[in-house]
Amino acid sequence: MFKQMKLIECNLLLCSYFSSSFEIVLQYSRGCSFLCNTLPEDITCLAADRMLIFASYDNILHAFARNKEVVHTYEGHKAKIHLLQPFGDHVISVDVDNVLIVWNIQSEEYLQIDFDKATFAVSALLHPSTYLNKILLGSEQGTLQLWNIRSNKLLHSFPGWGSAVTTLEQAPAVDVIAVGLVSGHIIVHNIKYDETLMKFQQDWGPITAISFRTDGHPVMAAGSPVGHIALWDLEEKKLMCQMQDAHSTAIAGMTFVPGEPLLITNGADNALRVWIFDGPGGTGRVLRSRMGHSAPPTRIRYHGQDGKQILSAGQDGTLQSFSTVHEKFNKSLGRGSINKKKSKKKGLKLDTMALPPITSFASEVAHQSDWDGIVACHQGYITCTTWNYQKTSMGAHKLKPEEFSKHKPVDIYATAVDITSCGNFCVIGMSTGQVDVYNMQSGIHRGRYGKETGAIRGVAVDGLNQLVITAGSEGLIKIWKFKMKDLVYSTELPSSPSGILLHRDSGILGIAFDDFTISVLDIETRKIVRTFSGHHGRINDMTFSPDGRWLITSSMDCSIKTWDLPSGCLIDCFLVDSAAVSLTMSPTGDFLASAHVDDLGIYLWSNRSLYSLVSLRPLPADYEPSLVTLPSTCPMQGDEEPCDEMIEYVSPEQLGEQLVTLSLLPESRWKNLLNLDIIKKKNKPKEPPKVPKSAPFFIPTLPGLIPRFIPPEEEDDTQSKVVNLGVLAQKSDFYIHLEEALSTNEYKAPLDLLKSLGPSNIELELRGLAPEGGGSVEVMLSFLRMIGVMLNKKYNFELAQAYLALFLKLHIKILSLEPKLLEELSKLSVQLEETWIHLRALFNQSLCVLTYMKSALL
Repeated sequence: MFKQMKLIECNLLLCSYFSSSFEIVLQYSRGCSFLCNTLPEDITCLAADRMLIFASYDNILHAFARNKEVVHTYEGHKAKIHLLQPFGDHVISVDVDNVLIVWNIQSEEYLQIDFDKATFAVSALLHPSTYLNKILLGSEQGTLQLWNIRSNKLLHSFPGWGSAVTTLEQAPAVDVIAVGLVSGHIIVHNIKYDETLMKFQQDWGPITAISFRTDGHPVMAAGSPVGHIALWDLEEKKLMCQMQDAHSTAIAGMTFVPGEPLLITNGADNALRVWIFDGPGGTGRVLRSRMGHSAPPTRIRYHGQDGKQILSAGQDGTLQSFSTVHEKFNKSLGRGSINKKKSKKKGLKLDTMALPPITSFASEVAHQSDWDGIVACHQGYITCTTWNYQKTSMGAHKLKPEEFSKHKPVDIYATAVDITSCGNFCVIGMSTGQVDVYNMQSGIHRGRYGKETGAIRGVAVDGLNQLVITAGSEGLIKIWKFKMKDLVYSTELPSSPSGILLHRDSGILGIAFDDFTISVLDIETRKIVRTFSGHHGRINDMTFSPDGRWLITSSMDCSIKTWDLPSGCLIDCFLVDSAAVSLTMSPTGDFLASAHVDDLGIYLWSNRSLYSLVSLRPLPADYEPSLVTLPSTCPMQGDEEPCDEMIEYVSPEQLGEQLVTLSLLPESRWKNLLNLDIIKKKNKPKEPPKVPKSAPFFIPTLPGLIPRFIPPEEEDDTQSKVVNLGVLAQKSDFYIHLEEALSTNEYKAPLDLLKSLGPSNIELELRGLAPEGGGSVEVMLSFLRMIGVMLNKKYNFELAQAYLALFLKLHIKILSLEPKLLEELSKLSVQLEETWIHLRALFNQSLCVLTYMKSALL
C-alpha cells in the first residue's frame, strides 16, 4: 500500500528506491537540485568540469553525465581517494596511499605516479591556468612540485614555507596562486619566478578554503575550521573585514561566482549559503541558503492540513520546516535559547544560553497568525518553549510551573506536550506526574490535572476540548475533563506505556508499551478494541492514517509495520537499514514521512493505494519482510521481484468464446460508411478551385491515413504514347491479400489493412472488388468469407456489420446474379441471426438485473 520512490539528501546527494509497500520520494535536509544514480557507499570526493561530474567512493571513481547517469568508471586505486582535479581531457585523483593517477576521461586509460609519504605526501593539487599539461602539487611537508603529466616529468620543486599545505587556489592573475597552510598563513606566490608576492596570517587555525573575487574588486576570501570567513584586500595587503559564524562548523569549500559579487560556501553543518557583497565595509550578507539538520532529527510532524510542510526537531537543537513541494519553501525556525538577545551577542561558539534539543512538540495552524502555534519540550529541561511558524522564530513564552519560577530543579523536566485543535491551550506533562494547562496567547497557567505519581509518558486532547488523556509510567491511563480538571476514568494497563497517540476524528487512542506491544483504546466506550504484537524492539513512534483505518508503527528492530484496525491484521511490513525514530502521516494520506537513527534525512514514502489497486490482504504469520536499503534511487537488477498488483493488464483481442468483442477503432472509421455519398455532397465546394498562377512544387503522396511518398519512377529515354493497360489494371494490396486468402484461409492480413484505411479508401477498395471495377467474383467470395470468419470468432463485431452493409449497398445487383455469392450470403445470414439471438439474451439479462437493482434501491 505504500511504496518507495526517490529522495534528495542535503550534504551531497544520495537516493533510494524499492520496498514491498512504501516508496521513497524525497529526502530532505541533505538536498540538491537533481537526482543522480546512487553509489554503493558514501561519496568522499566531488569535482566537475563543463561536461561531467566526478564522484568517488572508497577507491572507485565515477563520471556522471546529465547529472545522473554513470558513463565512466575508473578503477585502479587500491586505497581511498581523497583528492580530485579535472582539467581538459584528463582527471587526476590521489588516494591516501599517496598514489596519483592521471585518467583519460574517454578511454579510461591512466598514468600512475607513486610518491613517498615520508618525503612528499600529497595534500593539495591544482592545475595552474595556461599551464598546458601541468599540475601543481602541495604536500604535508610544506613543499610544492610542478609536474608535466604528458611526459611524466618533475619540472620544478618549491621549498615551501615550513608548514603543511592545506589548499591551493588559482588567482585571477596568470602565474599567481594562493597557498593555504596549516599554520594559518596564506601565501600569494608567483610560480613562474618562484617569488612570494604577499603573505597573510589568520588567527583561527588552518586555512580550509580560498577564493578570489573576479568582478573588479581585489578581494580574497579564506575559510577557517571554526566557521569564520576572512576577507583580505589585496591592494592594501591587509584584512578588510570578518564574517564570523558564517557556518557553525568548519568551512568545507567556497567559491566566488565569476564576474559577480556572490560567494558560495558550504560546511559540515549541512548548510549551503550564497553571500552577496553589496553593503558598506565590504562585508557580505546571506542572499540565499539551503540547510538541513547538522545532527539527526528526532521528531517529525506534519504541520497544517494541506500536507505540504513537515516540522522537524533535531539533535542540533534547531526546529525546521521542510516543504514536500519545493526546497525554496523550506525554512528554519532557529535554535531554542533562554535569552535570544544574549545569545546573539555571544555568538554560536560561546552561546551558554542555548536550550537542549527538542524531544517532543505539537503544532496547530488555528490562530498561528495571531500568536504562537507550536509548543515544545526540551531534553532534561523543565521549561517548555513556544514557537511562531509565521515569524519563523522562537515565541514569546517560556512555560513552566509557577513553583519553579525562582529556581530550576535538576531532576524535574517536561516529558510530553499537546496543543488543542483550536490553538488556544497547550497541555504539558512532567516527569513528576503532574499535567499543566497554559494559554498559548498569554502564556498564563490555567490549571493542573492530578497529583504527583509516575512520570507522564504521553498527553492528548480530544478534538472538542472535552477530554484530556494522560499515560503514566505507573501503568495507568487517565481521562480528565478538560475544563473542570476532574478525573473521569482511570484504567490499569498490562504494562507500562512508552507513548500514546490520539486520532481526534475517530476518538481512538494508540498506546505503545514497554513490552513492545500496541493497544488501541476507544475513548468513547473506554475499552481496548485492538491489541497488536510482533515488534521485537522498543516502539519509537506511531502515526494514524487520516481516515483512522491504519496504525503505522516503527520500532528499534528496524521494522515499519502497518496495522489495519477494522480487521485487526498486519497488512504491511518491511525492514530498513537504520531504525525509524519518528513517523508522521500526511493529512491528505499521500505520504508517510520517517526519520532514522544517525541519518540527517527525512524520507517520504508515497501511498501506493492512492494510485493503483492494491490488495490489502493480511500477511501470513511466517511472513519475512524485505529489507529496504536507504538511500538509493532504483533496485539492482535481479533484486526486485514482480508484484502481482503492479502487473499491467493487456486486454486480448478476443475475450472469450461466448463473448462478442469490438475493435475499439474510432467511430469515424466505420460508422459513416453508408452515408459517404451524403457527406461528399455536403462537402462539395460551391465553386471549383482556382488554379494558381505558379503551382508550387510538392511531393506526391499515396492516399491513406498514414502519409507515404510515391517513389520516383525511372524516366525512359523514349516516350511512348501507347497506353499501358497493365498499369490501369494494377491490383491493390487489399485485393492481393484477398486472393491469397482463398487458398490459405488466413484473413488477418486483409482485415488489418482494411482497419488501417479511412472511410473513403475503404469504399474505394470494396468498389474495386466487382468485375466492372477490375475485380472478380472469386475475390468477392473471399471478402464474404472474411466477414464469416469475423462473425465466427466474434471479434471486430461492429466492423463486420459496417463492412458487410457497405458491400451489400455497392454490389447488390451482382450478388443477386451469382449463385456462389448467394450461397455464401445465406450462410452469413444464419450466422448473423444466431449472433443476434445470443446478444439479445445477454442484453435482456443485463436489463433485468439493472431493473431489479433499481427497484431494490427505491
